[in-house]
Amino acid sequence: MKRTETLILFLAALVLSGLNELSAQEIVVPEGYELVDSIVYRPASAVDTSLVGKDIFKLMPKKSEGGAADVEIFQSDSLMNAMQKHVAANSGRTLSGYRVRIFFDNRQSARVASEETLKRFESLYHDVVAYRTYANPYFKVTVGDFRTKSEAMALLERIRYEFPSAFVVKENISFPVVDRENAYVIDTLKVLRPLSPEL
Repeated sequence: MKRTETLILFLAALVLSGLNELSAQEIVVPEGYELVDSIVYRPASAVDTSLVGKDIFKLMPKKSEGGAADVEIFQSDSLMNAMQKHVAANSGRTLSGYRVRIFFDNRQSARVASEETLKRFESLYHDVVAYRTYANPYFKVTVGDFRTKSEAMALLERIRYEFPSAFVVKENISFPVVDRENAYVIDTLKVLRPLSPEL
């Protein structure tokens, strides 16, 4: 990996790990480099995060808090405990669905080619999540998380021109994003760029 790529990845990792409160003045810029803004596309959350960490039973409307009515829920503690255990036990659960495979190869150059395919897809389609996997001896790049085959086929038709060998596969998928119209978040971060191209 080139020295430039290493520095860019290091700074990007710092920013994405929650240290983005640092101002440009607090970052020490090595000689021969400059800090520039870069745009990053992040997948949106697959769940509605507005209720994360909140107890839905305590969010019911109350007249004393401006609600239209008083809503009270009467249930046993054992039922609430069972529900909390169920949610905790299934937090990383996947479901059966469909994706579109855009790369599948086992040649010696497959690792590099799969990385390039992944980067090319992500630069063209920010709204679709992409996965790069290795299952001996194949490198694979698969995109999307769809519950139905018809949704996967719609993506296949959309990308067919750029990826003519793409096809639909049935796999375990992550839960699809809640709002497909806003499937990604755009952030800016500071990256180091060499002042001269030979670095």
